[in-house]
Amino acid sequence: MALINPHINFNGNAEEAFNFYKSVFGGEFERIVRFKDISSAEYPIPENEANKIMHIALPIGQNILMGNDVPESMGRVDENENRSKISVSVESREEADKLFNGLSAGGNIECPMGDSPWGSYFGMFRDKYGIEWMVDFSPKK
Repeated sequence: MALINPHINFNGNAEEAFNFYKSVFGGEFERIVRFKDISSAEYPIPENEANKIMHIALPIGQNILMGNDVPESMGRVDENENRSKISVSVESREEADKLFNGLSAGGNIECPMGDSPWGSYFGMFRDKYGIEWMVDFSPKK
């Protein structure tokens, strides 16, 4: 079966954001590639972008959260217009609360954790980096 692995673009703070996500989810980065790692005579990287993240991957359960910094030469990502949401399905109310509280710290809560009309324990927010998240626990019947 296919897995969904979300990928997020940042304006120079991908490493900071991913260290934050790692502090909430735990685990270790699967890979970190900086722009300087791909620099060549054919594709030179400006000094001010050398240490920015070209690719970062954090395994979370069966999925991998991936991201990168967008080079300044490509323009800025409009982080406040990110219409994608990352949906996290968890195995308990306690895990839902832990992830919701951790990831929403410093962000804006759109829907607090609570029992939803469709029968799950659900919450929704935009984190302090502008990424939109949904946390959902659906008890097995």
